[in-house]
This record gives sequence, structure tokens and C-alpha cells, in this order.
Amino acid sequence: MSATESINTGKEKLDNWLHEKNFFTDVLDKIEKKTGVKRLYLFLGLVGIFALYLVFGYGADLIVTCLGFAYPAYQSVKAVESADKEDDTQWLIYWVVFGVFNIVEFFSDILLSWFPLYFLVKLIFLCWCMAPVSWNGCNTIYHKVIRPFVLKHQTQIDKALNKVGEQVDKVAQEAKDAATEAAIRAATDGKKDS
Repeated sequence: MSATESINTGKEKLDNWLHEKNFFTDVLDKIEKKTGVKRLYLFLGLVGIFALYLVFGYGADLIVTCLGFAYPAYQSVKAVESADKEDDTQWLIYWVVFGVFNIVEFFSDILLSWFPLYFLVKLIFLCWCMAPVSWNGCNTIYHKVIRPFVLKHQTQIDKALNKVGEQVDKVAQEAKDAATEAAIRAATDGKKDS
């Protein structure tokens, strides 16, 4: 399939989606009838305005983070409630990639957030990750980066997690023993004062 055919197919799918019956398309239909501008162009105009807002507007980080969370969270709940387990796997992979992305972003955000197109690129990346296609960002990143890394280092990761678990158990036991000893001491000191 050539690039032109892909663009035409995408445009056709978008146009079909814009003609489905829902609140958003009903509003677009009313505007289309009043202005005479096709709803496809109205939609693309809204997307353009939104993109400009992400570049120049206030609160772009919050908006992008909410968009990267809200739709996947909704789809995850639907996946959990459905009988099909394939959609569970799809959204679980999304959350693994989303988590890794947020950790990487935590360290790089200080530098990257100064670039004017950062939040627009971040939104495009998150949309690619949740896109309903087999080659979406989550599948690509998970199968090419995260999965091989985890499988290669699984033994070391498990050993480290076991050591951390042992240390947490040890600290918890010491805290329990200290609290028990303090309670006994307080109770015996209280009887002496009476």
C-alpha cells in the first residue's frame, strides 16, 4: 500500500467515524449545516487549535497526562469486565509502558519540558501507544525493549526483590518487637505509679 493510499484510507476512516451517531458528531453536524464547512475540516481545525494550545497554552502537562490516563483507564475497566482476555493483555501492556515512560520522563522532564512542542509530541506518543492497531507504541516498545530487558535480567531482579522483601520483613519484625517492648514497659511503669 502506497503512502497516498494509506492517507486516503485514514481520511476515509476518520470521515466515517465523524459520521457515527454520538454527541460530538451531532454538534459537528449542526455546525456543518450552519457554516457549510465539512465536518472533517471542522474536526481538523479543532485538532489544530488544540495542538496550538498544547504548544502555547497553560496546563498542557495536566491535559496530556489526563488524556494519557483517562481513556486507557476506561478501556482497562471495560477489558477487566469483558470475558475476552486478549484486551486485558493489551491494556496491561499499555500500563507497563506508561509506567516506564513516566519513570523516564521524571528524569528527563526538566530538560524536555522547555521545548515548545514537548507536550504535543508527548500526546502524539501516548496516542500512538493506545492506538487500536497491532503496531501501536505499546506493543512495539514492550516487545522490542521492555520484555527482552526483563527476560534477560529476570533472575537478578527476582534476587533483588527477595532481598528487599527480607529486609522489609526484618525491619517490620524489629518495629513490632520494639512496639511490644514499649507497650509492656508502659504497662508495667503505669502499675508502679498506681
